[in-house]
Amino acid sequence: MILTVTPNPSLDRTYEVQALRRGEVIRAETERMDPGGKGVNVSRAVAAAGRRTVAVLPLGGAPGALVAELLHAQGIEVAPVPVVGATRSNIALAEADGVLTKINAPGPELSGPEQELLLDTVRSQSRDADWIACCGSLPRGLVPSWYADVVTRAHAGGARIALDTSGRALLEALRARPDVVKPNAEELAEAVARPLTTVGDALKAAEEVRGMGARAVLASLGADGQLLVSDDGAWFGSARVSAVRSNVGAGDASLAGFLIAGGTGPDALASAVAHGAAAVQLPGSVMPTPADLDPAAVTVTTDIPVDRELREPAS
Repeated sequence: MILTVTPNPSLDRTYEVQALRRGEVIRAETERMDPGGKGVNVSRAVAAAGRRTVAVLPLGGAPGALVAELLHAQGIEVAPVPVVGATRSNIALAEADGVLTKINAPGPELSGPEQELLLDTVRSQSRDADWIACCGSLPRGLVPSWYADVVTRAHAGGARIALDTSGRALLEALRARPDVVKPNAEELAEAVARPLTTVGDALKAAEEVRGMGARAVLASLGADGQLLVSDDGAWFGSARVSAVRSNVGAGDASLAGFLIAGGTGPDALASAVAHGAAAVQLPGSVMPTPADLDPAAVTVTTDIPVDRELREPAS
């Protein structure tokens, strides 16, 4: 079982439009409504693969009730933490050329008792977990060291933990030695406080993040592929993609694929790349099923193209 923890979930509305033009009335071609948040997306991808997952998340108001309803409909067990504030609602505008514009609301502020209940729920639900995936930004009220506390408690209970967050929350958590962290290029650049312009830059940054405490780093480099760096070595994975429809949740699908395949080594990286590549070819934040995957399109190698320039340099 894979347990996910999403401290700041959302109700996500995605609209597909031909082009985004400021100041004009734009008519959407399609509309989707999905439960959102990085950990929520990981649970959705795990469930789509036919695996058991439990989602721990604070939920409040009508949006929170709808998030729980949508998750149950996808076969996901929900361990809700009731909160007074309403769950946030986010909007994504996906243009025909693949450009995505997102508007993310801040979300509710958690009170002291709500924070304690969230930690207690994670502890009670983690007993049967093979992996605990803690994902996303922290809501107002939680201190930056909150994830570090979760990592420490998870290890004390014998669980492995994957972390997908950024900024100070990531830096604080690294001290607790999470089993794997999954930054994208921008988050990786922020962690080492310098720009990344090549795959080699990203590799060096991933090694430095390991030096800060991460036992393994799974770095998403967007269209350029993914890196996995651990005690066992370093690998680079990429995949052929015919057309990008939406990259919402693609990194979350990658993390799910990585954990589904065991969470270590090149086979897990290949699964992560396959899931991420499938996700970008689906609408909105739809998570891929096994039928959407194309393992033959994936390449994993120890011959890392260190001189290759990133198509989207990170600053």
